[in-house]
Amino acid sequence: MSQDAQPAPVLKIEDRPVEGHGVVRVIAVDRPERLNALNSATLDALHAAFDAAAADQAVRVVVLTGSGPKAFVAGADIAEMSGLTPAEARDFSLRGTRMMRRVEKMPKPVIAMVNGFALGGGLELAMCCHLRIAAETAKVGQPEINLGLIPGFGGTQRLLRLAGRAATLELCLLGTPIDAARAAQLGIVNRVVPAAELQAETIKVAEQLAASAPLALRGMIDCINVGGECGLEEGLEYESAQFGLTFSTEDMREGTHAFLARRKPRFTGR
Repeated sequence: MSQDAQPAPVLKIEDRPVEGHGVVRVIAVDRPERLNALNSATLDALHAAFDAAAADQAVRVVVLTGSGPKAFVAGADIAEMSGLTPAEARDFSLRGTRMMRRVEKMPKPVIAMVNGFALGGGLELAMCCHLRIAAETAKVGQPEINLGLIPGFGGTQRLLRLAGRAATLELCLLGTPIDAARAAQLGIVNRVVPAAELQAETIKVAEQLAASAPLALRGMIDCINVGGECGLEEGLEYESAQFGLTFSTEDMREGTHAFLARRKPRFTGR
């Protein structure tokens, strides 16, 4: 590569305007020749893209997907991982974990549009999103056992919280991918739709969220994140505090007035 050459882009990013409600930002991992595998450059690019989406006031919702017809993200990049020392592998794991926590803690809803294989790091990436809509042809799993590894980007922890102990042990110990229908039965994905309808259905959900009150959405995400990591009493107290804060917003007044006037509310995020 010459000194002036630039690295190949690893993401595609586009904004879809929602009339009167900001935009839906679509972020696609763009390494179809590697089935969108996550290497260090892709992890860093994703982290930066979600930082930018969080800071951009025009962005109401983020949709995360993979380029090409085969994969959402087929896993971490084995070619990069194979040469790592134990210390470097731990750093790689922490790098991925930080990026996925960035997604999980986004103040705006993030929808994983699972268009194909979501294996290993790909399933871990999908699970840190707030909602997951999958094509009926998608396959998900944690096949790291087949490489002599364990999940490294939060797979054991998020899968346990979504699907329970029995399913997590099955998927991690056996390493056998499952289809989208079974993933829905286990609570790993929210919806399964025909592949031809995946994009339209996902954007429809994203537009519904974009028209909702942004501060209330943020409060719900915060409450659910906190509640998943603390005891019931702490979670209830946090929810009450967030509930009270919504009463300081213009959106709360708009929503209640619109309800009483029997009209659709127009939320502004203030």
